[in-house]
Amino acid sequence: MPTVRLKYFSYHPAIWPRMIGEVSRDAKAGSLVQVIDKEGKPFGSAFWNPKAGMPLRVFAHGAEVVGEDFFIGAIQRAAELRRNIMKLDETTEAYRAIHADADQLPGLVADKFGKVLSLEVTNLAAWQRLDAWIPALHEAFGTEKAHVRVDPDLGRIEGIPSLGHSLSETIRPLKIREHGVTFQIDPSGGHKTGFFCDQRDNRKKFGALAAGKSVLDLCCYTGGFSVSAALGGAEEVTAVDLDENAVELAKRNANLNQQRVKFTHADAFTWTRTMIENGRKWDLVIADPPKFIHGREDQLGHNKYHDLNKLALQLVKPGGLFVTCSCSGMLSADEFEKIVVSAAHRQDRRLQIFDRTGAGPDHPTLSNYPESRYLKLLWCRVI
Repeated sequence: MPTVRLKYFSYHPAIWPRMIGEVSRDAKAGSLVQVIDKEGKPFGSAFWNPKAGMPLRVFAHGAEVVGEDFFIGAIQRAAELRRNIMKLDETTEAYRAIHADADQLPGLVADKFGKVLSLEVTNLAAWQRLDAWIPALHEAFGTEKAHVRVDPDLGRIEGIPSLGHSLSETIRPLKIREHGVTFQIDPSGGHKTGFFCDQRDNRKKFGALAAGKSVLDLCCYTGGFSVSAALGGAEEVTAVDLDENAVELAKRNANLNQQRVKFTHADAFTWTRTMIENGRKWDLVIADPPKFIHGREDQLGHNKYHDLNKLALQLVKPGGLFVTCSCSGMLSADEFEKIVVSAAHRQDRRLQIFDRTGAGPDHPTLSNYPESRYLKLLWCRVI
């Protein structure tokens, strides 16, 4: 088996180029390799791609040399966690089936939507193994069709063919149910896999807070929080998003559930400033923006989180409720909380933080990969 030697000791699954020493000549892009430490002792197993920003993706530690059957076992273990331990099939038709490194399958994210799997592939090694992995996924999760997507820029860096995969099918928009709510999903055309399963339990929690309240959903995407609020008995619901296609799908989701929501196609920053000038305020406000931070030194992203929270907080009535989210893995929970608290204090407002949540349990986090705890929510009363 090809080998890659580490210059420095690290249990993090993503290894930077500067941490890598000698590489055996038979290590090709996409190869399964044995990792050895700086003393020459077996350390673990990984995928290798010299073209990638993170050339080495370690998925197992220890002296044991693993083969391709390891990944079939990883798929079966992932299904066991979701279907037998969490029993997710009893409450939803949509959940995260494979969560990349956290399921020892780096480069693969897969969401199950009924009989459909929506896959997002982020490295060459995962792409090269889809012929074996997709049938195993269907068997483990009871699915029949798969749609595979690759970010074009990432695909060029990784060397993933741009023609598409032979096992990938174009999937028409379909309906799923979670916690009794119906949503239409577009796996072939939406963001990421087509639906944000990670907010499933938070949507239910948000809906339970909405009875009798005026609700504002900023960066509403396809209307998950706003529809849940309307179903929860909100007096009125306003939802805003810049993505015109997402707003159209959100309108369909409101209609599917026979709920009235006022959707607006607008930039959240600009629209919010206008509402502040108009003196508008709501009882319950949620801000769930896209990922603003794309690297450790991304100060612009930090500023965007501060600005959005500063604006959104001004739309919350005194004593009202505020829920704010970040899906940036490079932003820790503590850093995010400091940004939100700072935005409140600069307006001489205080937050009673009564809960802190994240992604559902089908999005496990790795103890050696803190960035995998990417989704963070603060639940507050504003005083």
